[in-house]
Amino acid sequence: MSSLIADQYWGVLIILLPLLGGLISFVWTAAAKFIGLTTVSLVGLSVLGLGSQLLTKGVYHHSVGGWGAPLGINLYADGLSLFMLMVTALVGLGISLYALGYFDRDQARRFWPLWLLLMGGLNALFLSADIFNLYVTLEMVGLAGVGLASLPGSRAALSGAMRYLMATLLGSLAYLLGVALLYHSTGTVDIPLLAERLQLTPAVWAALGLICAGLALKSALFPLHFWLPKAHASASAPVSALLSALVAKASFYILLRLWLTIFSPGPEGVGNLLGVLGMAAILWGSFQALQQTRLKLMIAYSTVAQMGYLFLVFPLVVNGAFSAWVAVAYLMISHGLAKSAMFLVAGNLIHFGGHDRIADLDRAVQRLPITVGAFALAGVSIMGLPPSGGFIGKWLLLSEALNQGRWDLVIVMMLGGVLAAAYVFRVLGFAFTQAQKRHEPKGVPATMEWSALLLAIAAIVLGFLASPLMQLLGVGAPVELTGVGQ
Repeated sequence: MSSLIADQYWGVLIILLPLLGGLISFVWTAAAKFIGLTTVSLVGLSVLGLGSQLLTKGVYHHSVGGWGAPLGINLYADGLSLFMLMVTALVGLGISLYALGYFDRDQARRFWPLWLLLMGGLNALFLSADIFNLYVTLEMVGLAGVGLASLPGSRAALSGAMRYLMATLLGSLAYLLGVALLYHSTGTVDIPLLAERLQLTPAVWAALGLICAGLALKSALFPLHFWLPKAHASASAPVSALLSALVAKASFYILLRLWLTIFSPGPEGVGNLLGVLGMAAILWGSFQALQQTRLKLMIAYSTVAQMGYLFLVFPLVVNGAFSAWVAVAYLMISHGLAKSAMFLVAGNLIHFGGHDRIADLDRAVQRLPITVGAFALAGVSIMGLPPSGGFIGKWLLLSEALNQGRWDLVIVMMLGGVLAAAYVFRVLGFAFTQAQKRHEPKGVPATMEWSALLLAIAAIVLGFLASPLMQLLGVGAPVELTGVGQ
């Protein structure tokens, strides 16, 4: 594959393909489904090409138009970038297959251009090498996400989308102010140059606070999660899966990237604060998930809880712990696969019974065994049980917390796993019982059932691929972290 396309163009293709596909599907609406699925498949192949290059030649660099930093735009990819591109490609392919049977013709002509624009923005974000381009791509992702969230056109969907719009704009504004302060202090927005020039002045501390606050809001970190449950629960199932599995991770990725490269090893006080908020998110999100009567709301609050696990990396990585960094990367990809599968399952159950009331699932396991099986497998990863990818990530995070004597993190992680098991088994229990209110079921297309199942299986298979994936994560890892874990 690499012999057909010059190595420096893989990153360009990964960005341009979805943007061109979105434009073509917008103009040629009759073939939107075919164009969308073809584009997503080609992006997946391009990610494989970039991954092959990283394994053989190391970190990917490309100066767009031949103009490098500080005047031009650089594309950059290491193991962490590739991980995020992989989860976008995998989740994107599963959701695209699901969307073929989910949307009618009118909805499809609006879904595909927005989804491909979102994918192009995500890919550009994961390949960006300067903090201003991260802002531009983050805005692309946010605006496309708002458009997708409003697709159903109902009052609840429009209200959730508007709440999401206000949150994403406020978060972006805080991030942009932080970028302006960093540029004023260093004279550059290029990440490697920032890392060389940065000194901890009051302006830089203010920039760090603004960036952390803005990205925490966009990542729906407790207590800034107020926009997420309603936006995800009122959106269509494929869109909820995209928002939870990919969009929320994009903001966290930026924070992690800047923390590891620019602010490394990171201020201990800020890291501990993010860790405390992460612990609160795990407990609050899990308790809220247990109290929900609707499946999509339960899954949305579960996302709040699972995002909390990611923020536990900051108090641990201050000490240069490679395993903590690897753990959070593994959690991002495993959560993306499992949570997208859960939202697609919810979409199947709504299509089947016309509702997502947990107490009225009415023996869904007998009528939709593939769908309920997908939920159970995704739940295994969310709970962190072996042999899933979620187990690998949480085990690495738990081990590092034990090594550093952080018993507060250990207790919260263990309690979060128990609470996750409670709300997952609660849903499965009602799937086996007969509901008081009988309803006439509706058939679910096979592509919708199998898409959810394949994503859930992928979350389990991740647990068997720990060794090669960790080797991939080591490509371009920060020097301070590489030496600790290897």
